[in-house]
Amino acid sequence: MESVYKLVDIIGTSNKSWEEAARVAVGTASKTLRDLRVAEVKEMDIKIEEGDLVFRIKMTVSFKFED
Repeated sequence: MESVYKLVDIIGTSNKSWEEAARVAVGTASKTLRDLRVAEVKEMDIKIEEGDLVFRIKMTVSFKFED
């Protein structure tokens, strides 16, 4: 069976952890993108805002094109 997939870059943020930032990113993306397949982490960093830490995760997600 032949398939075609699209890749989209997304960024998630959280005040708790990178894991939570990934959950936020994938959860939000899944509201408008159907049939998400794979999420690949590209970069993780922490933004410092007025002494508070904001965990950021940059990822690429893939989804299958519908026939």
